[in-house]
Amino acid sequence: MQLVPPAERFILHWGEMGSRWGVNRTIAQIHALLYLADEPLPADEIASLLSVARSNVSMSLRELQGYGLIRTEHVLGDRRDHFTATDDMWSLFLTILDERKKREIDPTVRTLHEIAELADNDKRISKTMRSKIKDMQDFLDDMSRWYKEIRTVPESQLVKLFKLGKRVTRVLSR
Repeated sequence: MQLVPPAERFILHWGEMGSRWGVNRTIAQIHALLYLADEPLPADEIASLLSVARSNVSMSLRELQGYGLIRTEHVLGDRRDHFTATDDMWSLFLTILDERKKREIDPTVRTLHEIAELADNDKRISKTMRSKIKDMQDFLDDMSRWYKEIRTVPESQLVKLFKLGKRVTRVLSR
């Protein structure tokens, strides 16, 4: 495989987005490379194409497998593991959402519950401050419950829901 300018730009941008989402830049770049690749790639070729240490590639591949974003494939006549990324956009999107919720929202919800309990037991906290903490806690609890419910909806129905777009808001405003 040879990286052409559009592929390089995609890989670099995906790496930058990954770092903004709390994912190591190299992990995101490896994912982007595997997503674009026409065929499964072995780790040594990934390392060469991205100019990344082989050990870093190995650790990154394990993490991507843990997220369920890539899988191992075997090529006849080649003893090396080859890797490929899912090209199902919904699976990718939902996996990213799940991971961001796990890393960002869930710890915040837990912390807000602890803070709210502390605020309830601390008479120095004003009613306004206590109320704002509780409002934030309630909002994130509601959003977490909604997300959990939405994740039980089959992917095919989620796709239909998203394609409805503004028609959903028209129905809800009636």
